[in-house]
Amino acid sequence: MSVARLEHALDRLAALAGACKALAPRLERVAARYVDTLRNGGTLFFCGNGGSAADAQHLATEYVVRYAATRRPFAAIALSTDSSVLTAAGNDLGFEQIFARQVQALCRPGDLLVLHSTSGRSANLIEAARAARGRGTATVAFLGRGGGPLAAEVDDTVVVPSEETSQIQVLHLALEHLIVELVESALPGQP
Repeated sequence: MSVARLEHALDRLAALAGACKALAPRLERVAARYVDTLRNGGTLFFCGNGGSAADAQHLATEYVVRYAATRRPFAAIALSTDSSVLTAAGNDLGFEQIFARQVQALCRPGDLLVLHSTSGRSANLIEAARAARGRGTATVAFLGRGGGPLAAEVDDTVVVPSEETSQIQVLHLALEHLIVELVESALPGQP
């Protein structure tokens, strides 16, 4: 890859990050959902497929362990981490149920389910959002490509204005890190 090509790719990413400034009021609102969930004893549940599953695990870790501040652990779980549950649900119930089944078992009113999808079209995430609604669990989705059908199934969305999977994922993680900062500043305290 040439230097010029790298510079062009970085310019495109910087432009997208700049476009995401318009999401600041929405991010503040979503961060308030996270804060309210944790302040009231709820749990943050994260899920996604592929790279978004890795993001779900990464984010749950930021809340349980720490991000920028040494503080008490916050309740957070990534639904993509239990291979036995994932494979059993996929085999016995169908892949579209791998997250919904966990939501039905684990999520309660007062919790928050955070879904990550670059397309908003993943059947297993749509089913998870529907299961959350059935459990009285609030939902937020980080999306791209206009949001897709998942946008209509959740309480709140953060839609990165891009069609490119890699850029959407980079911005999802960056925006979620900003939310972690807001949560840590709103819920300070020593461990």
